[in-house]
Amino acid sequence: MGFPGLDRLPIAHRIEPDEARRGRLFGETCIQIVEADLWMYVAPFELPPGRPPGWNPVVADMDCIVIGLKHLRDSPAIMLFMDIYHELCHVQQRQGGANLFDREVSYVDRWTEVEAYRVVVEEARRLGVPDDFLREYLRVEWISSAEHQRLLERLGVPSK
Repeated sequence: MGFPGLDRLPIAHRIEPDEARRGRLFGETCIQIVEADLWMYVAPFELPPGRPPGWNPVVADMDCIVIGLKHLRDSPAIMLFMDIYHELCHVQQRQGGANLFDREVSYVDRWTEVEAYRVVVEEARRLGVPDDFLREYLRVEWISSAEHQRLLERLGVPSK
């Protein structure tokens, strides 16, 4: 099992209420840890067209979450927790037919991203994570300041 015990937490039940499907999502999604200095992502089944320069993702023939070793070692536990569930949302979305790598839509406007971030932001709030942390969590290096503000607004996280 790729994520032992994580399928029993309340957030897992919100992501997938059906016990059998939840068991498959959490039990059959593999994890690959890579040396590259990166965060987490769902490995594509084939190289996405128009991918950002310098991003050479792991390609997998099964559902796999790729995790950068530095992120795993250095990031706060709550960030890793949020990232794992964010990526599991993406695995589930892709299993439902969603294109996770649609470069024709801004990252912050993709329904897949907004939905996955909404799930983890709601859980973080339930756990008492402060807005300052959420603002930083949602500030990803590949979006502009204006896009960051738009994402904050969409998720109901107040800007400073």
